[in-house]
Amino acid sequence: MRMNLNHSIWVLAIAGSMTAVFAADREIKLEDRLDASADTITDMMKASDKGVPQDLLNKAKCVVVIPGMKKAGFIIGADYGRGFATCRRSGGVGWTAPAGMRAEGGSVGFQIGGTETDVILLVMNDGGMKHLLSDKFTIGADATGAAGPVGRDITAKTDISLNAEMLSYSRTHGLFAGISLQGATLRPDTEANRDLYNGNVTNHEILAGDFKIPPAARKFERALNRESPERSQ
Repeated sequence: MRMNLNHSIWVLAIAGSMTAVFAADREIKLEDRLDASADTITDMMKASDKGVPQDLLNKAKCVVVIPGMKKAGFIIGADYGRGFATCRRSGGVGWTAPAGMRAEGGSVGFQIGGTETDVILLVMNDGGMKHLLSDKFTIGADATGAAGPVGRDITAKTDISLNAEMLSYSRTHGLFAGISLQGATLRPDTEANRDLYNGNVTNHEILAGDFKIPPAARKFERALNRESPERSQ
C-alpha cells in the first residue's frame, strides 16, 4: 500500500512539473518568440567557424527555427518546442511570412532534469518542403534527416546535403553542433497562426502563398535576409 502511495505521489509530481514547463512556454508572448527566433538565426550563423554553413542556408528551400526548445526528461524524456517556419518565395527571392510550428519528440529513459536548446532545421529539397507543408511529419519516419555539418568549408560534406531532406543544428548553453532529430515530430502551431494572422490559416497557405509579413515578424524577416543576402535581394 505504501509503495503504491509513494508511486502515485511520484507520478503526480512528474506530471505537475511537466505541466508547469508547458504552461510557462504558452505564456511566452508571440512577439518574444519571434524575436528569440531571429536572435537564434543570427547567433547560430555567426558562431565563429562552427556556425551553420552559409552555402547550406543559401541552398535551403525552407528554414524552421525553434528557440529555447524545452526538454523535460522524467521517466519518458520529451522534447517540446514552439517556433516558426519560412520558405523561399517564388523565384527564390526573399522569404515567406512565418508559419507557427510545434516540435515534439520522445526517448525512453530516466532523465531527471531539463535543458533549453535552440534548434534550426534546414529543409534542403522539394521532398522536405512537401513534408513541411503537410499536417504533421516525423523526422526519420516520414522525412529523411541528418545532423548538419558545421563550419564554413563544407566542400567535403556536400553528400550530406544532397541525401538528406532536412539538416538540423542545435545550441545548448552556448555549445553549437549538428544534431540528429530522429523521431521528432513537427506540426503546425495553429494557435500561433491564429494570433499572428487574426484568423484560421494553414501552414500550407502561409508558406506556399504570398502573405504580408506581420509587423511582429519584421525582426525575424530581417535576420533571414541579412544572413542570406545573395538570395534575398
